[in-house]
Amino acid sequence: MSEYTIGNSWHRPSQAYGGEPAAAQAFEPSLAAAQARIAAVDPAAYARSRNALDGAVTGLSPYITHGFVSLTEVLAGVQQRHALEVQHKLVFELGWRAYFRHVWQHRGEAIFDSLHEGPLPDAAYARELPDDVRQACTGVPVIDQAVRTLYQSGMLHNHARMWLASYLVHVRKIHWRPAADWLYGHLLDGDLASNHLSWQWVAGTGSRKPYLFNADNVARYAPPAWYSPGTVIDVSYEALDQLARQPQPAPHPVSAARPDATEAPALLAAPPLGVQVSAPDASVVQNREVWLVHPWSLGELPADLPPDTLVIGLWLQDFHQAWPWSERRWRFVAARMAELGAVMWWGDAAAVGQALAGAHRVRCRAEPHLQAWLSRWAECLPEPTLFPEVSPGCASFSAWWTRSTRGLAKADDLLSRLPR
Repeated sequence: MSEYTIGNSWHRPSQAYGGEPAAAQAFEPSLAAAQARIAAVDPAAYARSRNALDGAVTGLSPYITHGFVSLTEVLAGVQQRHALEVQHKLVFELGWRAYFRHVWQHRGEAIFDSLHEGPLPDAAYARELPDDVRQACTGVPVIDQAVRTLYQSGMLHNHARMWLASYLVHVRKIHWRPAADWLYGHLLDGDLASNHLSWQWVAGTGSRKPYLFNADNVARYAPPAWYSPGTVIDVSYEALDQLARQPQPAPHPVSAARPDATEAPALLAAPPLGVQVSAPDASVVQNREVWLVHPWSLGELPADLPPDTLVIGLWLQDFHQAWPWSERRWRFVAARMAELGAVMWWGDAAAVGQALAGAHRVRCRAEPHLQAWLSRWAECLPEPTLFPEVSPGCASFSAWWTRSTRGLAKADDLLSRLPR
């Protein structure tokens, strides 16, 4: 898997932004910040060091997830400074995000269930995340560091996500789905397709075999504070594979005192204090042109909007009750909505639909996170896709990649097929 990289799926390596560790990077909620990161991408450094926690990471995934910039804009911006082949690792990683969206498009809600059986039947795994994991006091340094980093920054490097997922599923025997839901809630760049399908890749329910790691792997790619000698993962891959295929979790010492326990930040199903929202109001949209800005479409407003268009930032209660977020993520998105000049609505689907019914026209960007609702109220404009559409659906990334890049040699070949 791969993440805290470009797109936000995990089976790739990381990204390229100066070599500063992911957790140390600040994420300013502005378009200028996203564009600065694109300008700073060093594809050669990315290819060399993307797997290391202190490697050359771009830090672009929160901006891509929330639509500050599209995959097309990222590649076009990098290509202005660096001539890339289609098969360059940077382009390949952009492909992973596109592929997971491809799977979501073709599989729909099925991505939230195991796509096939993993090393053990689903029933063999517990459905509750252990407290020692939530509190970052498992006694396995790589896991505790990962959880603390997640809480402190809202981000994790790809390898840290993979290690955390593998430990939970294959060592502790926690089902991938509740663990994926938990991680999604705390990530600044959480994307349902990339996150949940990446967990399935690690679990072996969306790949041919489980992803395993050991202490030697951690020592190769992480700083010393993450090293985990003498712990349950300090064994051979053969031993880990046997553990992944036995129903019992590895013996785990539990300390009742837990003096080093970390308090998990709350996940919020409604806007936090200070985020200025109002109830949907039919009177302000009556006979008006409306452009809906939602949390996944925070890029520049379309150039062809009529001058009197009302820009409304939409927080949909139905979605956030099912998928709560960290306060950090709420504020990140809200700040960019405010930058776009949007009036922010908070309401359920019924209230939003009733309020928008009297508008002259309602438009927005299409988005699978909200499409079940947006399609009822608005004309949904598709975002130009970087990769050609592939149909029918592909069960593997390699098949999708082969078909979507066939006949293309340069990144410019990929970009030139897009409408001007």
